[in-house]
Amino acid sequence: MPPGKTQLIRTTGKRLRDAVRSLVRSEQGGAAVACMVLLLVLMVLINVLNVTNSYVGRDFMSAIENKDFPGFQQKTLLYAMVFIASTITASVFRYTEERLGILWREQLTWRLTSSYLSDRTYHHLDASTGVANPDQRIAEDVKAFTTTTLSFLLLILNGTITAISFSGVLWSISPMLFAVAVAYAVFGSFFTVMLGKPLIRINYHQFDMEANFRADLIHVRENSESIALAHREGRFKIRLKKRLDALTRNFRRLIVVNRNLSFFTNGYNYFIQIIPVVLIAPMYMSGDVKFGVITQSAMAFATLLGAFSLIVTQFQSISAFTAVTARLHLLGEAITRAEESNPCRIVVEDRGDRLIYQDVSLQSADRTRTLIEGLSWEIPPATCWLVTAEDDAAGIALFRATAGVWDCGTGRMIRPGPEEVLFLAERPYLPPGPLRDAIIRAGHEGESDDAAVFTVLRSLGIEEAVRRVGGLNAEKDWDEELSIGEQHLLSVARILLAKPAFVFLDRPGSAMPKAMVASVIQRFREEGLGVVVFGRNGERSIVCDGRLTIGRDGTWAIAGHEPDSPGDPDLSC
Repeated sequence: MPPGKTQLIRTTGKRLRDAVRSLVRSEQGGAAVACMVLLLVLMVLINVLNVTNSYVGRDFMSAIENKDFPGFQQKTLLYAMVFIASTITASVFRYTEERLGILWREQLTWRLTSSYLSDRTYHHLDASTGVANPDQRIAEDVKAFTTTTLSFLLLILNGTITAISFSGVLWSISPMLFAVAVAYAVFGSFFTVMLGKPLIRINYHQFDMEANFRADLIHVRENSESIALAHREGRFKIRLKKRLDALTRNFRRLIVVNRNLSFFTNGYNYFIQIIPVVLIAPMYMSGDVKFGVITQSAMAFATLLGAFSLIVTQFQSISAFTAVTARLHLLGEAITRAEESNPCRIVVEDRGDRLIYQDVSLQSADRTRTLIEGLSWEIPPATCWLVTAEDDAAGIALFRATAGVWDCGTGRMIRPGPEEVLFLAERPYLPPGPLRDAIIRAGHEGESDDAAVFTVLRSLGIEEAVRRVGGLNAEKDWDEELSIGEQHLLSVARILLAKPAFVFLDRPGSAMPKAMVASVIQRFREEGLGVVVFGRNGERSIVCDGRLTIGRDGTWAIAGHEPDSPGDPDLSC
């Protein structure tokens, strides 16, 4: 494990305190504190019942030894009452623990999810921090963290109360037996840590390897048609085999360490059963104690050892838990860094009613080439512009930089608020869920009734396609159900319903016919939207209010409409 990750393991305690503090201060904090108080009360009650049970058990066995039938009946009834009370208390304890666990999971999962989706952190996270599989960390690691942390906290608290309760019981039986229990627990904990230390590093890597293998399988499922058309099955077999080999190699190391650890821990647990009997039996044989004391000492010894031996009995879980804690800590730090730092050095100001680029320079993703040099350009409201570039990469970079998802550039951009500038990418995206949610902007559902939505769909000629797939409430895989052109038109419908100040179209002619592109642009202009069309260089001429031409060397020029060649068709705005 890298040094940074090793350091994270050393600070697990601090992370736990931070996580608990975050829960207490959250919306669920009141209910969480109430559950924790109830758990403490129940924990004390369980230990009182356990101590009572040890004495009842002692007298029960002594009654059998003395052939005291009335005493036997009395102790049997008392035994049953203790068992019933213990059963009810343990069941309520388990329910309360699970209730607290789901409260904590809900709070932590939503906090991470909200931060992950804020300020486009999800877009920059992998590239800027190298944190792999954030989805798996939020879904699976949070579940493991909250469940295991709560379990360990309760084990430690319960172990402390148990140690206090049964130390007196064991000391009253034999001080030597108490000393043996403490020494045996220290010996077991030391050797468990020495044998199991590699599990922390191995578990850390195992989580990532499992997630990588699953991610590739999901990729195959989501891109099945493309893979089939390109006959790429062989390549994915090789890739998945490498993932599987790495996963199984690491898992073999995991089970070898677990095997060696099991040799020790199993022997450790077996000897717990006989040690108190070996020490107390001679006292019984000499007449110093009654027979029931043997069973009481065995129970008290095993219970006290269980409290003292948490490291021995839980080390495999502790090692996995430490790895999960480290992964979540890295994710939290990465999200914080992504929120605090703006990966794009282009300063964006959300003000005014027009788009202004001030000395904007854009580099290629690998920062080896300048795509646009010192662009200064102003786009007034309700105007139409065409952007062409000799190098497609320059147009793509400008389109993405305007959307705030290009992190290789400098300069300043002034624009209306983000809700006032919408983008139609070359390949449209329709999110999962009802078609209504894909068409109507989030938060504006009440502003567009079905009649208004279908009016727009009808004007675009897409109404029948929507009815064909089941209407606005249908939930399907839209990539499978709708053609690229239909998906584009639904995205256009969303823009018309949202009525932003500006709309940017990236190479719309790739998916829509020439006449349809002209019709869509005309419709935008009729609605008073500012339109910026990114077209392929030389693909077509569009009659607009102005044109931005970007050269291969990053130079640029702004001019009125000038057809590329006499034979080029015009698409009038």
